[in-house]
Amino acid sequence: MSSQVFSGTIPALMTPCDADRRPDFDALVRTGRQLVDAGMSGLVYCGSMGDWPLLTLEQRMEGVERLTNAGLPVIVGTGAQNTAQAAALARHAKTKGARGLMIIPRVLSRGSSAAAQRGHFASVLEAAVDLPSVIYNSPYYGFQTRAELFFELRREYPHLVGFKEFGGAESLSYAAEHIAGREAGVALMVGVDTQVFHGVVNCGASGVITGIGNVLPREVLRLVELCQRAAKGDPEARRLALELEDALKPLSVFDEGVDLVLYFKRLMTLQGHEEYALQLNAFDVLSPSQETLATRRFKTFRSWYASWRGAKD
Repeated sequence: MSSQVFSGTIPALMTPCDADRRPDFDALVRTGRQLVDAGMSGLVYCGSMGDWPLLTLEQRMEGVERLTNAGLPVIVGTGAQNTAQAAALARHAKTKGARGLMIIPRVLSRGSSAAAQRGHFASVLEAAVDLPSVIYNSPYYGFQTRAELFFELRREYPHLVGFKEFGGAESLSYAAEHIAGREAGVALMVGVDTQVFHGVVNCGASGVITGIGNVLPREVLRLVELCQRAAKGDPEARRLALELEDALKPLSVFDEGVDLVLYFKRLMTLQGHEEYALQLNAFDVLSPSQETLATRRFKTFRSWYASWRGAKD
């Protein structure tokens, strides 16, 4: 089973809203098309960035179907209130032609139990046999998937081909050594925007799932390209990659907080994407000081990048 789908740079799509705060799937497809045309290798829909807890199953399935009908390469997030719903999302994704699954751990009930998580992961994998899948590891879900569980599942379900790590440098290093480094063909995906250099250069990650890449696709693609060259020993690419990651960090760090979707939607509007001006809930808003911070950091980065000599070869 190939892990090729989990390579390159893959933005985690947000859910745009219309004036009534309903999902705007036309805008979702337009954004997905623009990002793929910019050079992104795929799209994730209904991870944390897609606000999966705020959407109905029917809305999520409609978004997936609209994206796949448009011919876009979609990886579907399976986060759900219970295992039955997660399995239903996996079956739907396979039926509609999704390229892969991003399997989110069991939440709310017995989330800290390794036995319960094994049963959850197995049920989702069983629902979409042969659809390439990664486990999404994140400290925010309250469970750390370790190598023993990953390979126990992989022996039974060889379409489990990768691991998305949302934790910090230490977590990525563990995944690189004990999961991706243990068996050829297992993909490691960097799942947090602040760890791209470490993940690609030091940990050998095959790809990056990005939030800030929705806003700044050209710049994030450039960062990943430089990191890939640095991983092959190019000293100039290494220096430029570190410069770019450092300059991006004041924006990338929004990916690590609970308001990540609010911040990235605000940044999208600063790029002229007004369809991201609203949240699904009217009360989910940035404070005035947060808006000021985001705007100032965005303008600073744009000014820096416009004069940075590493922007082009």
